Amino acid sequence: MAVQNVDSPTTTARRRAKAPGRLRRSRPRFVKIPAQTVLRPVQVPEIELPVFDLPYDDGEPLESNWHRAEISLLIASYQQYRGADRRFYAGGNMFVYYSSRQVRNQDFRGPDFFIVLDVDGSFDRKSWITWEENGRYPNVIIELMSATTAEEDRTTKKQLYAEVFGTLNYFYFDPETQEFRGFRLVNRAYEALTPNEQGRLWCEALSLWLGTWRGEYQGQTHLWLRFYDETGKLVFTTEEAAQQQTEVERQRAEQAEAELARLHARLLSMGIDPE
Repeated sequence: MAVQNVDSPTTTARRRAKAPGRLRRSRPRFVKIPAQTVLRPVQVPEIELPVFDLPYDDGEPLESNWHRAEISLLIASYQQYRGADRRFYAGGNMFVYYSSRQVRNQDFRGPDFFIVLDVDGSFDRKSWITWEENGRYPNVIIELMSATTAEEDRTTKKQLYAEVFGTLNYFYFDPETQEFRGFRLVNRAYEALTPNEQGRLWCEALSLWLGTWRGEYQGQTHLWLRFYDETGKLVFTTEEAAQQQTEVERQRAEQAEAELARLHARLLSMGIDPE
């Protein structure tokens, strides 16, 4: 009588597991997340647009000839103040780009005047593009107000320059009402500056005073916004500095001539012929 070999259930299971071509089913595993765990969304970086795709002119002219001349005056005087040192960029009526979302929304922002310190200022720009400038924003911004921009300069732009740009000093000036205010950034919010006895405001970023001056510039006699050094001396443009030097030399020549005339008269009074 033949004996039949009957495998036990355990042996059969082992054989099935070793049989080629067989795949073992695995139960799905679930990770239990504690109730107090907070899932945060992943921040996807914005795509930066190529420089050549960015507009640099909105086609809107400046409010007046005064606004155009004032921007030129601020740039020219600060450049003369720094001399041969070009580790800064002074610009005016230019767009400042800071995000691709801003570009998509066509939310163009162009301060009337701004200065960025510790950058290569040896070449010009059509606009200031922060991601092309190692993330650098203006250290100082000045807005020249008009009837159409005054409210935005006091509110929207002020908030933008504080919270997004992180600009240390912000000033605005209205040539019609002569409203002049300045601010210093403290914890991402602006605190108002107190004027000195001459009504000037201290610009910490530049170590200069900013105040008004009445005189002629580019053939226009107006009240202008000007820089003053720590001693209160007016910061000249290159042309003004040259004129000042010419005037100093003229006065010295007149003083020397007057002294020579006095000496001549004294010698004559003593009976000495100076000739």
